[in-house]
Amino acid sequence: MEESLQLQIQRFEKLPSPTEFASQIESKNVPAVFNGCIKDWKAFVKWNPANGGLDHLQERVGSSTVEAMLSKTAPVFYGDIRSHERVQLPFSTFIDFCKQSMRNTDSSGGSLLQSERHHDAVTDVDQESMLSGDVPQQIYLAQVPIMNSEDRERVQLEGLREDIQTPTFLETKELASINLWMNNAQSRSSTHYDPHHNVLCVVAGSKQVVLWPPSASPFLYPMPVYGEASNHSSIALENPDFSLYPRAKCSMDYSQKVILHAGDALFIPEGWFHQVDSDDLTIAVNFWWRSNIMSNMLEHMDAYYLRRILRRLMDKEMNQVLPKASHSTEKLKSTCELPSNGADHGCCDLNPACKKQGLQGKDLKLHELEPFSLQALHELVSVVHDRVNITDQSQCIQSTPPNDSKVSVKHECDKTLTSKLFFLEDDPVAKILWTFDPSTLQNVLLAMAHNFPRTLEALMLHLLSPVGAEVLTRKFDEVDQHTTEDDRNKFYQGFYGAFDDQFAAMDAILNGKELFALQVH
Repeated sequence: MEESLQLQIQRFEKLPSPTEFASQIESKNVPAVFNGCIKDWKAFVKWNPANGGLDHLQERVGSSTVEAMLSKTAPVFYGDIRSHERVQLPFSTFIDFCKQSMRNTDSSGGSLLQSERHHDAVTDVDQESMLSGDVPQQIYLAQVPIMNSEDRERVQLEGLREDIQTPTFLETKELASINLWMNNAQSRSSTHYDPHHNVLCVVAGSKQVVLWPPSASPFLYPMPVYGEASNHSSIALENPDFSLYPRAKCSMDYSQKVILHAGDALFIPEGWFHQVDSDDLTIAVNFWWRSNIMSNMLEHMDAYYLRRILRRLMDKEMNQVLPKASHSTEKLKSTCELPSNGADHGCCDLNPACKKQGLQGKDLKLHELEPFSLQALHELVSVVHDRVNITDQSQCIQSTPPNDSKVSVKHECDKTLTSKLFFLEDDPVAKILWTFDPSTLQNVLLAMAHNFPRTLEALMLHLLSPVGAEVLTRKFDEVDQHTTEDDRNKFYQGFYGAFDDQFAAMDAILNGKELFALQVH
């Protein structure tokens, strides 16, 4: 909820200065709408189809040859080259298509676009038939360069540059390109992100833009990074297959929708997924530039950045796998009704005096435990012995009496019980450990080390699952944060001192933790 509030799209009636835009909008990497941003452009008047704008465009750059998208799936235009082809045609020919569309709209007395009109998309239109005067609805001018700083030869419509102005808040930016986007019939782009910051300006018509933050990627199933259309979603817009992409059902929960009318502009930060619906005849111009982050990334640092980002993503995923357990902790504590065996357990487990008492020495007696800690110890020991007994029936583990005198686990069978446990709810040991605060963890493990050392050894060396190892190491981190160095040393000496091979215990815990991280990755 907190993240969604931070990523809320804002609308601005007043244009920011370059400094305000860079520090207050661009730096946050959150989209923003600027109402009436380009109404002072010459293009806003001269390109308006209702006022002879198409004639102006035809006169200005009609002789230019442009590259158009010819889609097999119109009115949806997918970025994957398997679903469309690029065709060369005179810009004047496309303008003629637009004029014909306007005439059809006027004669029909309504909107030109009806979804059923596009049901039978023409897939075998060749360039000759297009030039003959037909109006194929699969044609879309996408990303036609007006300016390109890296490849001047690709620029096809440079003559339109004098009709547009760079928005004032972008005046200090080093623009990578300026492009024209134009459709003669209602169209829809597939969901994708761009590797540049983007300001999309609607000159005529209107657009609806649905946006998702980069953090919503798991719900949009981006295409493989090694593919030609790696920045596009794999999910079909017309008929999504939720059996293949089950998380996509939740994708709209993470989306925001904006409507752009003629004169409006939208800042789309790099990495934000967006899907655009355009009206019957819509003209737009966009400005792309590299973000400060990408501009300042040094190539020799790429591998390091990749590892850091993967680590952050893994940590985030692991935090989602392991939910907060405060309610389960309170529930478990409230059910502690074990007899006190004559000892005085009147003090609470959270009382500082009780905490201190548990750390005075590494030999913690059972009668020194508070009820909750004793209950938890009983459950841990019971889980271990239950697993030992279950495996004994398969002749893998020799069961032992409750006094812990002869617990032993055969190595060849030990991991069969736990190696596939990656979820907290599936592992009773992990669920018990997850409820411990630092004091309880220390008291229970020290009591186990003193009174049931072989059970502790069996638990840590052979029965600790990947999720159990992850939970245990997190609890160790909490112990480190909440205790003094002297108390920490006493605790770890008492804990690891119960093992015949302390390094084997450390290896088992760390190997399990890494296996959990690998599964998340």
